[in-house]
Amino acid sequence: MHLTKFGHACVRIEKDGRRLVVDPGGLTEPHAVDGADAVLVTHEHFDHFSEEVLRKAARNNPALKIWTNSSVARLLDGLGAQVNAVGEGEAFTAAGFDVKVHGTWHAPLHPDIPRIGNIGFLVDDALFHPGDALTVPGTPVDTLLLPVHGPWSTTGQLVDYVRAVAPQRTYAIHDGALNDVGTAMIAGFLGDNGPGTGAAYHRLTAGTSVEIG
Repeated sequence: MHLTKFGHACVRIEKDGRRLVVDPGGLTEPHAVDGADAVLVTHEHFDHFSEEVLRKAARNNPALKIWTNSSVARLLDGLGAQVNAVGEGEAFTAAGFDVKVHGTWHAPLHPDIPRIGNIGFLVDDALFHPGDALTVPGTPVDTLLLPVHGPWSTTGQLVDYVRAVAPQRTYAIHDGALNDVGTAMIAGFLGDNGPGTGAAYHRLTAGTSVEIG
């Protein structure tokens, strides 16, 4: 399995010539979906979901399939069978990858801000993208895509989250608002110099690929 990071929270997963893209949003290079066989979207926030990009991709490739929650599916009205709404506990096959859905809600931002839906995707029982939530799948995870920065979490919560999921390795995502000082600070806590998570911590820069699994 080949993992490539694009921008803020988007990754492309490739295996045997098949391409699955997760969360191509407004902070993602539009070419991230080029050649994609399927797209997964965790929730409707602009940094994870770009209606314009997905509608264009769907027009250019009538075989493209999109899986997401019901809120995003409504925003993509008119694409017909290309869009599939899924929720917690469901399983499906996308671009030849086995995908299981975990989670229901976006992490809370503030009591005065209504929560929106958010689903996480476990791919081939190996790689988990939680979107904007600290969902613990309750099943073994080899690689956790860790949202390391957002207005809804603290670094201490991330340490506890990685411990709870207990992956073999983590790769940082959701870091588009961090400068070099911020990324180094996060790495200090989640890496070998921190309190310990039990998992190796890595950061991929945009466009960088790595083989996992």
